[in-house]
Amino acid sequence: MREALAQAAFELFTERGYEQTTVDDIVARAGVGRRSFFRYFPSKEDAVFPDHDRCLDDMTAFLKANPGDDPVAAVCDAARIVLRMYTANPDFSVQRYRLTREVPGLRTYELSVVRRYERALAGYLRRRFADAPDGSLRAEVIAAAVVAAHNNGLRSWLRSGGEEDPEAEVDRALSFVRDVWADAANGDGVGPSGSGTGVLRKGVGDGADGEVIVMVAPRNAPMWRVIQSIESTLSEN
Repeated sequence: MREALAQAAFELFTERGYEQTTVDDIVARAGVGRRSFFRYFPSKEDAVFPDHDRCLDDMTAFLKANPGDDPVAAVCDAARIVLRMYTANPDFSVQRYRLTREVPGLRTYELSVVRRYERALAGYLRRRFADAPDGSLRAEVIAAAVVAAHNNGLRSWLRSGGEEDPEAEVDRALSFVRDVWADAANGDGVGPSGSGTGVLRKGVGDGADGEVIVMVAPRNAPMWRVIQSIESTLSEN
């Protein structure tokens, strides 16, 4: 019934437009009553994202059962669970992507869904880094990086209309995160310096020389330490 309602909703959104479609229209198309709709979806917006609650539960269960030695690899693998949810129904995923680009309210809702995934990853990492320097900071930054990398690859596939290889795109993006944060899994500092102040020297933009240097530091890091880390990295070449 949940899938039937979601399908009916998307058919109507495509035919009439999102704003012009009501819950009454959806239940009429699905052949059920209003009570059945609200048993599965609190609102019309939720019908656009019918699979995320289950996916979040799957991700949380995966992380809970993963006490491995590499927490960064674990959250990267957890992000791939979300990718598999999208690729299980590519036509639906592409339609949803196009719809959310057209309706600002859905874009806002989607961002709240993404934030739930990020919180789940950060919570896992916070527990894994509980005894490490700046463990909470590290957890938040790595979780945000994993989500950003996953979404970069996923949206590249969605923008192509489902024509590109989504796993290759996401794997490439997540490999970048793992390379950058390799030291974090070993309980060292936030970055390669081991001091809680790190310079992550990776090509993540379009600098004048083709490389951008990203600085990660706790809020209370002394300025001399920040400058020292930057100068040390710049002097490597």
